[in-house]
Amino acid sequence: MNARVILGISGASGAALGLSAARHLVDMGARVDLVISPAGERTLAAECGPGAADRLRAMAACVHSASDVGARIASGSAPLAGMIVAPCSMRTLAAVAHGLDDNLLTRAAGVQLKERRPLILLAREAPLTLAHLRNMTAVTEMGATVIPPVPAWYLAPPSLEAATDQIAARAVDQLRLGGTPRATGWTGEG
Repeated sequence: MNARVILGISGASGAALGLSAARHLVDMGARVDLVISPAGERTLAAECGPGAADRLRAMAACVHSASDVGARIASGSAPLAGMIVAPCSMRTLAAVAHGLDDNLLTRAAGVQLKERRPLILLAREAPLTLAHLRNMTAVTEMGATVIPPVPAWYLAPPSLEAATDQIAARAVDQLRLGGTPRATGWTGEG
């Protein structure tokens, strides 16, 4: 597979989702263009350890600074298969919902929408305000897919890591890159 996928990491809690999504994408043979916001860097270190951002960068084919709004992925002419933001903060969600392309992460997300490419947002917050819900509606109406990182309890995940991997796999599957689905599906009772 030669698909190029943007992986954005914003500052919401749930930074392990980004690491897991990167592993799934690399395992599939996708090339990852990585953008980490400053708050995403901080959350990666706090939740996944001081070397987490470096582990993530090592999986990427290309790493872009969040401040580089002139990067290749800021253009619709870049041949990309889509983008995942994992986790997606409410600030990032709001910026995408309102077309505020003020950094590379939000600009690249806006480009996916205008080019009608998959944009998968693992929106992480609880409880949700009316502003959050309206922003989720707005991005969904524009073509994005919002996936709150909710565990598949019916699969009885044995650990938080297993639940995280399943959520990230569902996000990767939403890109519709082909091949065997990454997420474990419900097989029915009995």
